[in-house]
Amino acid sequence: MKIICRGILEEFKRKHPDVRSQVDAWLADVFATTWSTTMDIKRRYASASFVNDDVIFNLKGNKYRLKVQVNYKNQIVLIKAIGTHDQYMKW
Repeated sequence: MKIICRGILEEFKRKHPDVRSQVDAWLADVFATTWSTTMDIKRRYASASFVNDDVIFNLKGNKYRLKVQVNYKNQIVLIKAIGTHDQYMKW
């Protein structure tokens, strides 16, 4: 998958170093994979949630949430937001 707006994640990792390794692992995993449907995501990330056109990933035991939009046809993942669980509740 091609990942767009990675800078959002880079900035967040600088502010929250405790989640750095998990974000890096997620990036590497997504970059190396191909998703054709929501089921492809669910098979790999069982806790992922689907809200409208967005996918929400839990990071660091649900301490953080990552919000993305996936274009399956063009194999693009758009990073929309990342934040603490409390910040997520305000999105």
